[in-house]
Amino acid sequence: MSVHPDLHQHYVQACQNLGQPENPFIAHVLQEADKNDKTRWTKGITLKIAGNNHLVPVQRVTDDDLQVLASVLCNTVFVTGLDLRCNVLTDAGAKHMATFLQENSSLRYLNLMFNDIGTSGAELIARALHRNETLVYLRMTGNKIGNKGGMFFASMLQINSTLEKLDLGDCDMGTQCLIAIATALAQNKSVKAINLNRPLLYSQEEETTVHVALMLKNNSSLVELHLCKHEMKNFGVELLCEALYENSSLRYLDLSCNKITRDGVKFLGELLKRNQTLEILDLSANRIEDDGAIYLSEALALYNRTLQALSVVSNNISGKGLVALSDAMKTNMELSYIYIWGNKLDEATCMAFSELIQTSRLKPNCTDVEPYEVDGHVHLAELSHGLKKHYYWTPSCGEVTNKDANASLAIAAVSEY
Repeated sequence: MSVHPDLHQHYVQACQNLGQPENPFIAHVLQEADKNDKTRWTKGITLKIAGNNHLVPVQRVTDDDLQVLASVLCNTVFVTGLDLRCNVLTDAGAKHMATFLQENSSLRYLNLMFNDIGTSGAELIARALHRNETLVYLRMTGNKIGNKGGMFFASMLQINSTLEKLDLGDCDMGTQCLIAIATALAQNKSVKAINLNRPLLYSQEEETTVHVALMLKNNSSLVELHLCKHEMKNFGVELLCEALYENSSLRYLDLSCNKITRDGVKFLGELLKRNQTLEILDLSANRIEDDGAIYLSEALALYNRTLQALSVVSNNISGKGLVALSDAMKTNMELSYIYIWGNKLDEATCMAFSELIQTSRLKPNCTDVEPYEVDGHVHLAELSHGLKKHYYWTPSCGEVTNKDANASLAIAAVSEY
């Protein structure tokens, strides 16, 4: 096969060989790839065949479509990324993908989020990764692989040593597989980022948090950890903080949408006084209130000089706590990103954040509020900025340049390609 084959021509031929109709969307993407400057191919290209593309007519990718596509891409070393999010792939499609992963030696990025892959599909993909030595980044978000499917990924993490980013958020995983994944990560030296958001937990005992904390004590490679919607309470936060005194690698901790109150944030405040590695902390949609915000602001104003981004969106904080955070930013020059929408934004808060923005201490694209004036009074309007701005949604025309708003290794980047 030639070094720069005509992808579209190969696709037309493969459809005829396999007796499959052409998918016009796949054909369009491959034609565009063929038109692109071939010098880019030496670095590798990502084919974006996302089913939620709004710029071109989309016929979503089916299992049969994937079989044809896999046969076309099998020996194309310059395709290093494949984005198949929001299509209609099932376990049958996962089988084609598993075969592809075992045979292909160039794919580094694979996005399968929000398809219909279940437990057996998860098993096939996880088993393929026992042998695959090139894939660096896998997103399985929103595929209902369940507890059993999660167990296959836990087993894979004990064997695979190349995967660096794994996204298993919204996958209906349970207590058993979360504990298994945490146990595997205690030994795994390659995974740098993992998303375990929204598992299905039926216990109030926080067993999963206990095991995650144990893992953090032993793991020295994990940089980013997402624990959103884990029913985590103050006891769980205390355990995580104890573990993080011994951990010197974690830079991004996501504890959003939990049940953390001011007492839990007290432990985080103490941790921030001594921790030298944490750079992003997401506490959105908890209930830390004014006291919690004050604990954080004391640590940030007087001690911590490593945290760069903080989100306290929707935490029932009023002016007292928010003004304390704005004051902390006047002495702490490292904290560059702060997100506060969804709290009680009184006049004092509006004035304080307006001042931060007008004096350029806080850049407009580094926060989720924008000041405006009516009848001599300053108010704050919401901006669509935040740590997870591009988690579920990606602009159709190219990636976003400001990684700070991306929920994927925003500061310590692992190349997507």
